[in-house]
Amino acid sequence: MLHTEGDLLSIDLTAQRTETASIDGVLESFIGGRGVATRLAHDRIPFDADPFGPDNRVYFTTGPMQASNMSFTGRTNCTAVSPLTDGLLSSNAGGFLSRNLAATGYGAVEFHGASDELVAVHVSDDGVEFEPVPELAGAEVPETVAALTQRPDLDVDNTAVIGPAGENEVRFASIMTSETRAFGRGGLGAVLGAKNVKAITFSGDAAPDIEVPEMQMDVHREAATSDHIMKRQGTTSVTEYANEVEALPTRYFSELSFEGAGDIGGDAVERKKFEKGTCSACAFACKLPTKDEESGIETEGPEYETVMAFGSNAGVDDVVDVMRSNEQCDRYGLDTISTGDVVSAYLAAEDEFGNVDLIEELVEKIAHREGEGDLLAEGIDRIHDELGVENWSVKGMEFPAHDGRTLNGQGLGYATANRGADHMFAVFYSYEYPLVDEDDAVDREGLDGKPELLVRQENQRALEDCGIICRFSRDFLTHDRLEALFGRDINALLAVGAEVIALERHFNNQRGFDRADDRLPYDLPGFEDALDEYYEIRGWRADGTVPDEPIVAGE
Repeated sequence: MLHTEGDLLSIDLTAQRTETASIDGVLESFIGGRGVATRLAHDRIPFDADPFGPDNRVYFTTGPMQASNMSFTGRTNCTAVSPLTDGLLSSNAGGFLSRNLAATGYGAVEFHGASDELVAVHVSDDGVEFEPVPELAGAEVPETVAALTQRPDLDVDNTAVIGPAGENEVRFASIMTSETRAFGRGGLGAVLGAKNVKAITFSGDAAPDIEVPEMQMDVHREAATSDHIMKRQGTTSVTEYANEVEALPTRYFSELSFEGAGDIGGDAVERKKFEKGTCSACAFACKLPTKDEESGIETEGPEYETVMAFGSNAGVDDVVDVMRSNEQCDRYGLDTISTGDVVSAYLAAEDEFGNVDLIEELVEKIAHREGEGDLLAEGIDRIHDELGVENWSVKGMEFPAHDGRTLNGQGLGYATANRGADHMFAVFYSYEYPLVDEDDAVDREGLDGKPELLVRQENQRALEDCGIICRFSRDFLTHDRLEALFGRDINALLAVGAEVIALERHFNNQRGFDRADDRLPYDLPGFEDALDEYYEIRGWRADGTVPDEPIVAGE
């Protein structure tokens, strides 16, 4: 089976020492990316580790597809215990970092301990340098990147940095790479902040020689020549349709459609797009560099989830205002989904929907933990009672768009996902809008027959995260092509994904997670029976826990 290669580089931030170890067996079993990081984290992070403590470990990994020239492969994985969910969590980001990480020659890079002073850690094929950067305390993301790129051997695409939100341990702070791409969900930026790491850079010329089958170029060619609406509008292309079928959360989840959707959706964003944007090696080019000439706002995005979080959910119907919120979050190092939802919760509590001046003020206060921002920085799960609003989260993670009250299988997927309310864990919504061929689509309503498809979807998404391959490859990477790329039968490949999910769940079980955490803030008919069926398919116990030896689906 095709897999990445290289040793584990372990970086002790406390002692500023490094060591390497062979992880060949892990790489052979788990391919790369999320799988390798999950196996290492499961075995090397204490089950009772404090997310903000020195025992928490942060893993950066790539996969074998980063040795290819194929579209959809410009992504990097990051894994740690999340300060937002308190469980093991992986996030991946696009941009151009992945091939620079691969160029260090390591199969995985691990950070543990905590530095006594604020540092930038430079990882290369020549070794590791710890650079004190006290002058960057409190610096925003662009300022930090500008300082790092003063070094002649670095540019923006070598960098992974945190903004003030990470330093201030905001529970949904992101790690930013290529300045505007985010390891967004789950607060991994706050983990680096707690370790006193302002920035990490990766560089080198030691990428392993991994031979990827030539059919990769077929995928690349089709990505380049396809006429896909996402090339013009990115994920915002679904906004108006989601609104039409009542799957667009509005005014802090109190409604399912927004009268201003057309003013913040795909067409509105496309009108502000001023050039193409892409990730490393990708000809699909679905990113959204946008600019508003009148206000001077320039950003990358917003994507659909941000349009929901800072648009419909906040009662905002001007795309420029959503762009401004997007730019703020990138600058401060904040996850746009959690930040927008938390702000929307506050707007609901204060009856201030649509107050864009207040929104801008709150985002800044959250990043710096000032005033009411200190409360909001804890996330909805921890503060909803104090605000007097409903708890719109699962496992502590705030909800994205694609509302599960309309798309019921996606709702089940929010409940079962190890990361909490996360649309990318299974991407089940694609079958319910539908965004797939009509023959593959399922009814939006009800849960009959959906647990089996949900398990398969989760397994395939985990496999992609081992590769690492972008979610938007779904129209191009058939099972036959996945088999050709990885050199294994599709069922064997999906079993790898199943084991990754079982390991995540097993780790979280040791931290107290069980069936009680697989819940939703709304009722779905047949939910408990569907949850029972899901557990049975996975070979898990009825209480939502994994047997001591995780069982791989299909064995």
